[in-house]
Amino acid sequence: MMHNYEPPIFELSAPGKFGANLPQLDVPASALPDHLLRGDDLASLPELTEPEVVRHYTRISQRNFSIDTVFFPLGSCTMKANARLHEEAARLAGFAAAHPLQGDELSQGALQLMYELQEYLGEISGFDAVSLQPAAGAQGELTGILVFRAYHLDRGDHERTEVLVPDSAHGTNPATAAMAGYKVVEVKSDARGNVDLADLQRKLTPRTAAFMLTNPNTLGLFEEHVVEVARLVHEAGGLVYGDGANFNALLGIARPGELGFDFMHYNLHKTFTTPHGGGGPGSGAVGCTATLAPYLPGPRVRRMEGAGGFEFFTPEKSIGRMKTFHGNFGMLVRAWTYIRSIGAAGLRKVSETAVLNANYIQARLKHVYPVAVDRTCMHETVLQGKLAAAPEVRTLDIAKRLIDYGFHPPTVYFPLIVPEALMIEPTETESKRTLDAFCDALLAIAEEAARDIETLHQAPTTTPVRRLDEVRAARQPILKYDAEVFAKLRAEGVQG
Repeated sequence: MMHNYEPPIFELSAPGKFGANLPQLDVPASALPDHLLRGDDLASLPELTEPEVVRHYTRISQRNFSIDTVFFPLGSCTMKANARLHEEAARLAGFAAAHPLQGDELSQGALQLMYELQEYLGEISGFDAVSLQPAAGAQGELTGILVFRAYHLDRGDHERTEVLVPDSAHGTNPATAAMAGYKVVEVKSDARGNVDLADLQRKLTPRTAAFMLTNPNTLGLFEEHVVEVARLVHEAGGLVYGDGANFNALLGIARPGELGFDFMHYNLHKTFTTPHGGGGPGSGAVGCTATLAPYLPGPRVRRMEGAGGFEFFTPEKSIGRMKTFHGNFGMLVRAWTYIRSIGAAGLRKVSETAVLNANYIQARLKHVYPVAVDRTCMHETVLQGKLAAAPEVRTLDIAKRLIDYGFHPPTVYFPLIVPEALMIEPTETESKRTLDAFCDALLAIAEEAARDIETLHQAPTTTPVRRLDEVRAARQPILKYDAEVFAKLRAEGVQG
């Protein structure tokens, strides 16, 4: 597609253009109080026709990479296809038009769905209790650490001030611990990509409140000593938090609650196919052991005694709400529909296929792109953008060049313990044909790098916005439109 220069929407503005047809006033007119009126005029707002506005936003939408248009191999993010069946269920009038203040008696269908989803998630993960309140995985993490803190304080254990976090952890793990008032202690990984047991033992003390562990970890590897890790933490009086970002590898195969985890968040917007990122709000439901259930955020849903039906309730020692009302309900409908539509056997097949796909990519690429830890991986593989024939090429060059081949780049430079990391997660929803096309593109880029390195340094070359000066953007951000500034940047050859 040719991308001719398109002037910013502000440059299309001209006095007298009008793109809105406001309805006739159907309420009594009333003057606004003076303190609510602007003191300056609105000359900075563009005046446009309706076609100009529609074309502007349509052009922008056509530039988007999305799971509906291309393969989206973001590692540790599980960007799988969202089945249209789930969208239809979420749009049912009884769900889409439900109001959180209409009361339990008028919400029985919604309450039953929430109750069943709690039960399904508990069964899948091996936990005794589930709360659907948190709005995202990161908020689920905060919920878990706050529950841990409430548990320790309730027992009179005020000395536990530290949370242990592996060096391979998602950045939200140490951030969560710090937000909850804990000191973060880093635990190293060993040569096989596991938690280093010796380093863990050295750092477990009477001050340890918890250990936060992602399994499979961010290297895409199953923690080989996970049961031993949980035993050591529990013997030290701490609790084990499970980061459920990578749960897509375990469905129907392993249950975290049986591996020794005390608490875990589920990313419904990853594992259970609800929209992700810009596609919709997240959902970070959490599960825990019976011991911690009294501290979960409320309201949760339970069956009513006697007459039957369902009702909201708040656990007796609850840490309180994490979100207004009852979580992102539309996401709960989608997750429930996903589980019901494929069943227990389907969930297991999801993980088996996701793991197979990741290992296939690893096998096809590791002779050119070194694998971070040469083991059978789980749902994702972590390679390195280190090309023997072109040592000056970096992971960023490879990722940008992938855009020219029509693929969204994988996660780059994470986990932080892997130099030049390329973190690739294919999920189970991609075909072998797509995986082969993606691998062929990466192999072609490696060949290009050996003979035409400048193309990689300039990539992407087919997009309306090219390689950006990220340092300049951070240090000299342009926070509002200025015609003179934009004209000067274009004169300098700056793209976009």
